[in-house]
Amino acid sequence: MSQSSNNGNPMKSINLSISEPYYLLHFLAFFSYIPIRCSASHVFSPLRSSHLFHREIQAVLAFCVLSAVKVVKVETWEAFISDTLLFAKIFLVAIALVMDYHVALWYALVFSVIYVIAQQPAYEGLGTSNQLTPLQLETLLTEGNKSKIWLVEFRSLSTSGCINSSSFFPELSITYSNKYLSFGIVDLGLFPNAAEKFGIALASLYELPIYIMFYNGAELSRLPEVDFEIKVFGSPISKKLLCRHFELDKLLLNYVKS
Repeated sequence: MSQSSNNGNPMKSINLSISEPYYLLHFLAFFSYIPIRCSASHVFSPLRSSHLFHREIQAVLAFCVLSAVKVVKVETWEAFISDTLLFAKIFLVAIALVMDYHVALWYALVFSVIYVIAQQPAYEGLGTSNQLTPLQLETLLTEGNKSKIWLVEFRSLSTSGCINSSSFFPELSITYSNKYLSFGIVDLGLFPNAAEKFGIALASLYELPIYIMFYNGAELSRLPEVDFEIKVFGSPISKKLLCRHFELDKLLLNYVKS
């Protein structure tokens, strides 16, 4: 069993993330607009250049407004980066379409290739959640300390939803872990056949993450209670929702009083 915690320098983790191919390729794609735009300014008439400039200003203002809204609403930087990159790509393709549809098609192709060959890196910061194989989890539940409560995140880091939520579960583990409550992570992207063993009916890995609380070796509660219940019909899973659903504050208070 290995810990998912990372005791290195936080700034080092940030620098490593920025150097990931996912971010580097996006940076190069966005930066390429500068030479393309400079070349176009020499070809376009003053009227068309003025029209393109006004559209660029509108796109930048709209992007700033959407980014400001997102930075207030989202709980994790992974989700914020994912959303802002999506906005940036949409606006860039739209502006390229104003310039020339061939340029727009080129950017659409570039972003499609990036999507195929690179993946947004997951959170690798501090946390006390245990990375478990399905066999390790089953052993802990059946042969371990049955008085211990386990809150387990079933996820797949091949999906954007799990990447966007990959930081708040370790953060919860830092706050709420104690000798009666432990946090675990099982990657069903690596062990898809284990889903049925834990009562997870997966039509697709994009239904993840799913959170299950075990006590005395048996399931106590899960979120979402029905596949896609939260993601389709309600609010997205968040730290506040996890705390409220699994009553983590109450469990921590009981531990402090014991």
